Order: sequence, then structure tokens, then C-alpha cells
Amino acid sequence: MQLIPLSIAEYLKQPYELSQEQIDFYQNYRFIKLKNVLNSETVLFFNEAITTQVNAMNQELTSLEDRTTYGKAFLQLFNLWLENDIVKELIFSKRIAKIASDLMKVNGVRLYHDQALFKEGGGGITPWHADQYYWPLETDKTITCWIPLQATPLEMGPLEFSAGSHTIVEGRELEIGDESEQVIQKKLRVTDFKHVIEAFDIGEISFHSGWIFHRAGVNVTNEMRKVMTIIYMDKDMILKNPENKNQIHDWNTWCPGAKVGEIVNSPINPILYSK
Repeated sequence: MQLIPLSIAEYLKQPYELSQEQIDFYQNYRFIKLKNVLNSETVLFFNEAITTQVNAMNQELTSLEDRTTYGKAFLQLFNLWLENDIVKELIFSKRIAKIASDLMKVNGVRLYHDQALFKEGGGGITPWHADQYYWPLETDKTITCWIPLQATPLEMGPLEFSAGSHTIVEGRELEIGDESEQVIQKKLRVTDFKHVIEAFDIGEISFHSGWIFHRAGVNVTNEMRKVMTIIYMDKDMILKNPENKNQIHDWNTWCPGAKVGEIVNSPINPILYSK
């Protein structure tokens, strides 16, 4: 049974060819924004499908003003692909997975997990943080694809990157919150890393590595900033001994049954692209 329009299904299989300049840029700065990865038809289709699934899964009842800084940042729902076969078509797209593999210079990627990040109108900042603090993964061959489901001007709170900050060790031990915002912001202020914050056009998406520091601003509009993310890892990624309670949680949740010292090969970590 055809779950999505044939034109979109075929589009998601077509390769998006990167230039050597783009790959070098990612390797140097560990983030990149790429235009026209998705066409308008595809973005609009998945905006509707993902919004429907988020509404079905969302259980947040606390008013925005009564939440923590983290809670004000966004509504966060995980592994929509397990709940919705239409959303799965986007998460399993070879077009996007190949970009992730090519940027990291690996022979293929497998899924770590997906997450919807919906920043409500009036939603607060997403504090400075590095994603890989949460991940029990042996190497830095990890990458997050950030897919806005609408054009995202600065007023809606797009991602802000500290270019090249993957080389900073200080702050890696902090989970996302008020402390990470203060400590990392102070550290970045005395470095030469360029802060990059730009609007996203329709179909423009970004990729960033697990150790680059990034944040997002407030959403001062009345509209929901809808974003779908896909987190990839090297298809040969090894599970390491977890170093904090969050990594233990992630091991049990996103890599169930995987064994320390072996390739993360659980049923919910399928290979999405292989050369």
C-alpha cells in the first residue's frame, strides 16, 4: 500500500550530491546548513503528518509559564517512526541518510533515534549544550539532521551554532539547562569561535555533530516552530560504558539489548544507508 505520494517517495530516494567544499566545511566546523534538500511538496506533506502524530503523542499539560527552562524550550516527542508509517518514510529516507554518511566520511549510518521538537509560540530558549553528553557512544561519528517543517525566521528560534566548538572539552559534562546555558556561554565568549544564527528557508536543513555546542532562541511569534530531527551514527558505532545517568537511560531506551564493546545493533537501530 502506498503510504505517501509516489512523487515524494521517489524524491526521498534521489541522492543529494555534496561538493568537496561542503564536506570540508562540515569537517572543519562540524555543522552545515544545506538548501533545497527537500522540496516544498515534501515539507508541506510531512508538516501535516508529523503535526498529527505529535498531537496524538503529546501529554504536556503544564502551562508554558509554569515549566522549567528545558520544558519551555519545546515539546519533545521521540521515535515517531515506530508509531507512524508515514513519518517513517522521512526518517528512513536514503537521500538524507546519504548526506549524513558523506559529511561524516563513514561507510554508512544507522539510526540512533528521531525526535520532534516543537517550540510553541512564546516558547523560551533552548540552552547551550552538546548532544553527545547524553549518548553512550564510543566515537564522535554522530550527526543530527535538523529539519524545519516551515520557513523559520530568526523570530521563531532557529538553531545557533558555535562553529568549530567541538574541540572544547569544558561543558561537555553538563546536561541541558540553566547551568549549561551560563557556563558554556561564558566559555564561548572568550573564544574565537564564530556564532552562526541564520533563518531557514523551506527545504533548508542543517546537520551538526554530537560535540558541537549549539542553542536556539525564543519563539516570539504566535506560531509553532515545528522541527523534525534524525540522529544518525556510524553504522559500526560501538556502545561504550555509560559515564552518567543520562547515558544509562539512553542505552536502555535507544539501544535496548546492545552490549558494551560491541556494535550498536538493536532492532530499533537499523542501518539507513550503506555504501
